[in-house]
Amino acid sequence: MVSGGSKAPFLARSPLLRCLAIYREMPLRFTATALLLAAVNVALVGQQVLVGRAVQEAGGGRLVRHIAGGLDYSRAWHWAVVLMALSLARGVVQYGAGLLSLTIGQELLTKLRGRILAQIQRLDLAYHWRHGVGEMVTRMTRDADKLRDALINFWRQMFETGLVVVISVGVLFSWSPWLGAVPFALMVLGIAMLWSQADALVRLDTRIGAAYDAVTQDLSEGVNGVRVIKAFGLSQARVERFRTHVDTFRHEARAAIAHASKRVPLPQAVMALGHAWVLGYGAWLVSRHQLGIGGLVAAMLVVNTLVLRMEGIGRLLQVIADARASAARIWEVLDAEPGIVSGSDELPAGPLGLKLEHISAAPLGDGGMVLHDLSFAIRPGEIVALVGPTGAGKSILTSLLPRLLEAGAGRVLVGSDAAGWHDVRSLTLSELRRRVHVLPQESFLFSDTLAANLRLAAPNASEDELIDALEQAAAGDVLARLGEGLATKVGDRGVTLSGGQRQRICLARALLSGADLLVLDDATSALDAATERRAIANIRALRGRSEPPTMLIVSSRLSTILAADRVLVLASGRIVANGTHDQLSVSNSAYRALMGI
Repeated sequence: MVSGGSKAPFLARSPLLRCLAIYREMPLRFTATALLLAAVNVALVGQQVLVGRAVQEAGGGRLVRHIAGGLDYSRAWHWAVVLMALSLARGVVQYGAGLLSLTIGQELLTKLRGRILAQIQRLDLAYHWRHGVGEMVTRMTRDADKLRDALINFWRQMFETGLVVVISVGVLFSWSPWLGAVPFALMVLGIAMLWSQADALVRLDTRIGAAYDAVTQDLSEGVNGVRVIKAFGLSQARVERFRTHVDTFRHEARAAIAHASKRVPLPQAVMALGHAWVLGYGAWLVSRHQLGIGGLVAAMLVVNTLVLRMEGIGRLLQVIADARASAARIWEVLDAEPGIVSGSDELPAGPLGLKLEHISAAPLGDGGMVLHDLSFAIRPGEIVALVGPTGAGKSILTSLLPRLLEAGAGRVLVGSDAAGWHDVRSLTLSELRRRVHVLPQESFLFSDTLAANLRLAAPNASEDELIDALEQAAAGDVLARLGEGLATKVGDRGVTLSGGQRQRICLARALLSGADLLVLDDATSALDAATERRAIANIRALRGRSEPPTMLIVSSRLSTILAADRVLVLASGRIVANGTHDQLSVSNSAYRALMGI
């Protein structure tokens, strides 16, 4: 399961802990990092204690001793070598620990992004229609980056700070219980004050995330819709809209910064009082000969490290508060269950027909039905045209066949009288979508070579097979005009090609798939009449095969409809007429009005 399967109740309540739990997938590196960081922090406090001992010896005159004829620096060199060696060893271990923590943090980010992408592909069309592209991109980028920063900071702040607190307070207690108790109490009080602000920071970052979604969505639409924007002279309006969203994002970010700026300094000041306590109480202990001057110096070094680390907790809590909001947004996606779940049955080999029985459907599957009690059948090998006014539900109907959308009521059946009919809900999605291919009006090409785009339908196709598919789709001239032939890069969304060229290449890709049921949803609308006639003639020639594909062609163009064996008329969510073009031209006024005849 993408979301990670079952989880403990406390993990379910904390999205951030659920992300942290991914570290369990890399136990060796996780353990090695923890051990290295523990060694670094033990060495840090040990180094400070040794400095105190060296100072104590210097005060007692044992660091540099007078001997006959001069001075003995052997003890001073001893401490210099020990401290330098410890610093060098600590630096090497700290470098390794930091590098390892960054590595596993980056791997965690990679795993998260991989799961988000897999989940996005797994979710059905209705989910994508409810959530914009900007929202999905934000979760893959901003939210995932914030999680990485928080989890890396977990190592560098939470884990290390926890070790420093335990070791430092333990050392202070070893000199005097009160020397350690008061700084520890001040730290607990400061952390409690900081923690009380966490929920407010999470709410603020949630608002920032929503504002950032709008910015990303606007940016995505501004890039993808640049031709429409230029065509209608909308550049200034879109810039102003984008500026408004950026201003909203900036306002929310400033509000979060202002909130933190007002409330973080006080707890930090409370924790910093530990300095004054150790200095004052330590000096009192020195005056009573209960603590040496070296011990006081070491205690000041230890509490200084402690306070500096704890002051960083304020910044860390803000990072973690941001990450809590981002983690919640990410798990909203990862925990979403697709409305369309694969069945387990396989389709038998052979030609496929189609039956729709009492189908009702809505675009988002939540009311507002567009199709109502719709029924019709297509025999295997038959070519049927589907016509209807704009908004009649033709594209929704075609999306039901490979289960891109789910019918609210009724059954969609594929098969034949000889091999039996199968409800598409019972079939594996991979098998269904391999055998039932829908080519939409929107011709989408990936930013890759022409050959790579064609091979999406047939990965093992030879160049001759690719060229043959292009010829069948009347796209041979497109290939001839491309300087590098099949190796030509077509650009983002096929931007280097015209709309008609893209449609023909997508048609070639659909034909190359070898689907048994091929659905063309206005897939030749951008072609000129002559090119369309050639493409349709080639499609009809496919019927010369031993097992020709069954075809459902959605179109409003007469030249396309004339290629069909019969025509279905869709209106008000139902099939209102069924017959050949000649029959409907005589008997059905609605059909004549649609065709303009």
